[in-house]
Amino acid sequence: MLSRVPGDGLAGVFDRFDLVNRETVVAAVSGGGDSTALLLLLQDHIRRRGLPTRILAITVDHRLRPESAAEARTVTAFCAARGMEHRILSWEGEKPATGLSAAARTARYDLLHSAAQAAETDIVFTGHTLDDQIETVAMRRARGTGRGLAGMAIATLYAGRSWILRPLLETGRETLRDYLRLKGVAWIEDPSNENLRYERVRTRHMLARPDSAYTDVTLEGIRLAQAERAALAEKAAGLVERHLSRPAPGLYRIEREFFDGADSDAALYAFRILLATVGGVGHLPENSGTAALLAEVRSGSVRATLSRTLVDARKGHVFLCRERRGLPDAGPVSDGTIWDGRFRLKVPNAVREKVLIAPGVTMTKDRMSGYDAPARLVATALAAAPVVRPRRSIDQKVVGSGAAVGIVPVVAPFLDFLPSFDIAPAKALAELIGSGTVPAPPLAGP
Repeated sequence: MLSRVPGDGLAGVFDRFDLVNRETVVAAVSGGGDSTALLLLLQDHIRRRGLPTRILAITVDHRLRPESAAEARTVTAFCAARGMEHRILSWEGEKPATGLSAAARTARYDLLHSAAQAAETDIVFTGHTLDDQIETVAMRRARGTGRGLAGMAIATLYAGRSWILRPLLETGRETLRDYLRLKGVAWIEDPSNENLRYERVRTRHMLARPDSAYTDVTLEGIRLAQAERAALAEKAAGLVERHLSRPAPGLYRIEREFFDGADSDAALYAFRILLATVGGVGHLPENSGTAALLAEVRSGSVRATLSRTLVDARKGHVFLCRERRGLPDAGPVSDGTIWDGRFRLKVPNAVREKVLIAPGVTMTKDRMSGYDAPARLVATALAAAPVVRPRRSIDQKVVGSGAAVGIVPVVAPFLDFLPSFDIAPAKALAELIGSGTVPAPPLAGP
């Protein structure tokens, strides 16, 4: 059986969020029971608190079913009757033959993020429930995912700018439907929720069986896993803050104490984040492979690569930098582009057509001096650094030293999704690589 939150707890599901300074919030509303309840609860919360916050309801029409357009218009009418603004955003273009669920999810978040940015807000509420959370954890456990057993976070930073907030993660689906029945509100039943083609639907059916292997996936267990994950993240952040430095652009030095401490789990997690960040890879390297490399590093000198990161372990320190293989070719610049998974470009219109970006700083004696690190590693790191070059020599006066184009480092594994569990290591890495501040989640308290 799923753990349920009593119906009288619904009035407080938004109390954890700080909306005081938000003129507008976005609510993702499909018309299903979960999101319809979310919308009504949000409106009630704003009225009870006397907030001047405007709700912008967004329905994403994935255009995967003939009925979807009419369903979206039903939500428009529902919102209009309750004095709320509503917009329909469509997922345009051809749909992939494989990986449809993942592609639809990405498209949905992209559209919601764009709507939030256009409305000048950083908050998007979604209707994920306790049932969704338990299904997510069961699917991840079936795949053997460790940290994923904490499930979805109540707050996740998307694309570095929009907070995806999930106030209903501890509320059961039937509790929400009881709430709607009590109010006399109907909702749309999506037939896709019974299509066994999708992993989540198969998992839902499996969880309903009395002989399910996942009857132990409960709210209490998820809370414990979340606390453990947050504690691990804090320890990993501490290791980064105490034992890492940047002796040269793109080159990172780790003190041996990082590897020799008692908390091996935190060291492994921090090392995985480091490898992905330095190599510009959007996902953490596989756990067992990283653990094997970590064991080699602990044992002494080693030179290896993982996640496009060169690991050079020496007696005194361990150095990390981007390996030279697989770097991008010289190419045009565009504002907002992520270069090599490691840098975000900020490109003024005045120079966009006049410059190229390419890897490889020209090595000179002057450039090589002044770094407290082995010269060969400095050369490797600088050879992988992005450099802005003029398309033609006549443009040199426009480009100058490249300062006209902003090149901002990014924490690659958290570039798209940064769950609130991992804010501590994300902040520590951001400070280390010089990528700027990580915004605090809009939470009112613990």
